[in-house]
Amino acid sequence: MLDVIRYLLFALFILSTVCAGFTSIRGRRASDALKRGLYQAMTNIWMGIMLIVLALIQMFMFSGSTVAVIVEGLFLVLGAFNLFAGIRNRIHYTQIKNEKSPL
Repeated sequence: MLDVIRYLLFALFILSTVCAGFTSIRGRRASDALKRGLYQAMTNIWMGIMLIVLALIQMFMFSGSTVAVIVEGLFLVLGAFNLFAGIRNRIHYTQIKNEKSPL
């Protein structure tokens, strides 16, 4: 059962890494500032998910030494910050987009 969880976490890590890279590239290539902001917000969300999953992988793979627990905590805090900042930015840019486009 623990092996299944490890494989699922690893697959989620790979997926979030690919999605973060893809949205980062799209955000850097976007000419419109609004689209760039939306893509960067999505990049933050994927990076947050990636860091949280990386902390969970560390929890399941390694023993609970003091250094490992500190690194896991750092990854969880940074991941949560990126996730919530990305969600907040996405909501902000979506509201701006809805105000610009008439229904």
